Amino acid sequence: MPTKKLDNNNNVQLIRHNASLVKKLYPNISRARIQTLKALTKQFSFSFSTGDVILLDNGWFVTHTGLLRLARRKRCRGIHVEAVDSLCDSAANRFVLKATVYPSKNSAGFVGYGDADPSNVSQLVRGAEMRIAETRAVNRALRKAYGIGICSVEEIGSSPSPMTAPSELPKFPPKNSSGNGHKVRDRLCQIIRQHKLDPELVKAYAVDFCGTKALKNASRAQVESFVQQLAEAAKKDRAALLCQLNSYARSTQEVAG
Repeated sequence: MPTKKLDNNNNVQLIRHNASLVKKLYPNISRARIQTLKALTKQFSFSFSTGDVILLDNGWFVTHTGLLRLARRKRCRGIHVEAVDSLCDSAANRFVLKATVYPSKNSAGFVGYGDADPSNVSQLVRGAEMRIAETRAVNRALRKAYGIGICSVEEIGSSPSPMTAPSELPKFPPKNSSGNGHKVRDRLCQIIRQHKLDPELVKAYAVDFCGTKALKNASRAQVESFVQQLAEAAKKDRAALLCQLNSYARSTQEVAG
């Protein structure tokens, strides 16, 4: 009984933490989406700050990380994955895998299928179609096993647009009198607006990318390299980039606090 009470208290704190962080990052988020997040947190203990769930245009999506963390909390007995040979074509990089999740010792197993080929994966992961198919199969099986109705982001064949959070744009200091620093910042602002990225999370990502304590300590070459990397990632797969940016949500909140 004391353990159950402690778990309930932790869940209440997590619900408040998730709601507070999302409201801060997305001031215009609807009450309905907040309530959905609270329900998901209450039922599955998903953490927004650690990337268990992410917010895209169409609503909430669970992630592979979130599903595996849930399986571990629930003491999942095992996951078995096998290829469906009759549907696979290695020459065309087309794979279909079957995953079976055993949530308990006596469970008959919950089955999920995942497919991947060059037409439904990001250019960033071309050549890894078999692994993508495995991830999708495992995700579907886990969602069935634990009754999760929302889709996982890895199952998406195309990239939805991320939610935007209006806030101040990152301030990259000018590096010299020639104005090159301003040009780099202007390009960054254009990328953020064009691909609807969260400025604060982009700033946190930039600091991590440059390996400095603050952006003012980064060299012009480091900043230019980051902006180029951001532009390429946003163009190729915005959903994957959003997943990466959301991993900086916790550090952003801690700095603000």
